Amino acid sequence: MNLTETTSIPEASLPVAAFREHLRLGSGFAEDGLQDGLLAGFLRAAMAAIEGRTGKVLLEREYELRVTAWRAGDRVALPLAPVAAVGALIVEDATGAETVVPGARWRLLPDAHEPVIEGRGGPLPAIPPGGAVRIEVLAGFGPDWSDIPADLAQAVLLLAAHYYEYREDTGLVSGCMPFGVAALIERYRVLRLWGRTA
Repeated sequence: MNLTETTSIPEASLPVAAFREHLRLGSGFAEDGLQDGLLAGFLRAAMAAIEGRTGKVLLEREYELRVTAWRAGDRVALPLAPVAAVGALIVEDATGAETVVPGARWRLLPDAHEPVIEGRGGPLPAIPPGGAVRIEVLAGFGPDWSDIPADLAQAVLLLAAHYYEYREDTGLVSGCMPFGVAALIERYRVLRLWGRTA
């Protein structure tokens, strides 16, 4: 299973002004926007860290999931949430020839943590030897910053501020997460007690 992000977050969707206020940076000066590129970079890094810890896509964008074998013949669990739409399910053979699977053959079962695509009235189409299935997915809470749940949005600002304040410090423990951020994202994390079945 290989997941690829095919579109990126537009610069205009990042809350740079709100982040500047969060940091209490000066305003009303000619240099107000001087650090905007740096601030946007810290916001992107914080979003990536929180998305990695929670499996939740914060701002809506498109992904492509490539599967070479079904774990269960009638369903496949998607490794991200929330999923707004599945654009296409395409079977590729070993030569690269593609067959679009009609939407009547499968359906999306939305889930807050692990959405699933399952066969409708039977199993998902067989994957040919040496081939794969490509699934095009639109995932995320929405296209605008205001679409993100308030606690996750606050966690992004807190973590981005942490990155900003400690940008010169290379001695932090690998993978450390400030307590306030960890507390805010905890309820979005998926606890796996047994192996995934799909």
